[in-house]
Amino acid sequence: MRVYLLVGVLAAAVAYLMTPLARWCALRWGAITAVRDRDVHAIPTPRLGGMAMFLGILVAITMASRLPFLEGVYDNPKALVGIVGGAGMVCLLGVADDIWDLDWLTKLMGQVLAAGFLAWQGVQLYQLPIGGVTVSSTRMWTFLTILTVVIAMNAVNFVDGLDGLAAGVLAIGGAAFFLYSYLLTRATSGDYASLSTLVVAALVGACVGFLPHNFYPARIFMGDSGAMLLGFVLSAAAIVVTGQIDPEQVSVRQSFPAFLPMLLPFAVLILPLLDMGLAIVRRVLQGKSPFHPDRMHLHHRLLALGHSHRRAVAIMYVWTALFAFGVGALVVFSSTTVLWLFAGGIVVAVLLTLGPLRGRSARPTTT
Repeated sequence: MRVYLLVGVLAAAVAYLMTPLARWCALRWGAITAVRDRDVHAIPTPRLGGMAMFLGILVAITMASRLPFLEGVYDNPKALVGIVGGAGMVCLLGVADDIWDLDWLTKLMGQVLAAGFLAWQGVQLYQLPIGGVTVSSTRMWTFLTILTVVIAMNAVNFVDGLDGLAAGVLAIGGAAFFLYSYLLTRATSGDYASLSTLVVAALVGACVGFLPHNFYPARIFMGDSGAMLLGFVLSAAAIVVTGQIDPEQVSVRQSFPAFLPMLLPFAVLILPLLDMGLAIVRRVLQGKSPFHPDRMHLHHRLLALGHSHRRAVAIMYVWTALFAFGVGALVVFSSTTVLWLFAGGIVVAVLLTLGPLRGRSARPTTT
């Protein structure tokens, strides 16, 4: 555990120290988010925060290769090349979009290429370890891998609408996934070293290091370079889990939250995925493109309920923690205990969302 904490601290330190450099680059290259009708920030703000987070992840994973505890993780360099190389591709794509505002088709093609590179390096879905279910069609699993990664990248991008929101949500959800992967790997293999645990530790550290610069009022946004990076790395770590666990050694309680497929990563991204799904349905029903922007995202709705910027972010943190740690707890506690705790958490979260803490002024949410 101490080794992973060291990795996280290193990633956080690098991301924190490199964020001012990323901000300088954004100002120099013109990567600045103007104030638009759908935005909640009041002044133009530089982006490219993803550059700093990627450097944090890269440095942490590179330095971790020198630690004897993690030697086994680096025995298969292809997987690491797939994750780090794909993350670099996604970050560069995001940087280009932050500077030049690429069209959606170009971004989608770049996302597919990065996800395809990840699968080409062997990081892909190929089994559902519940009952040892496998499918012989390699093409189908490759397609599902690419689809999973692309959805995760865009889901994080959809929820990145308030200062500190996306980085905080991924830090909280990533922490739950880290603990789950750590405990599950120890229980199934007896070895504490795990590629997925290492990658998520670096991811959480990078988010924590970036957050001080991104809290309201933000001095820099993560931009697409950060949102797509976080979605890519988290989904890659989740995919690794399906390949490192022997289905015959996993108890029913452990396997349930791990697959169908990978319920915990889904729980981590529950708010981004819900926001993205609602946005697509809403826009299609209105006869608009799924990529047409509006002010009807979940964070906009919280502001419309009367919550302040910081309180809206905190409420989304609470919902993320509830789902992520609730599912992760299944590896330690009985289903009955988890359900009771989850029910209590739902009550608290609903009271915070709809209760008397709301302000009286509401923001309009019309498009």
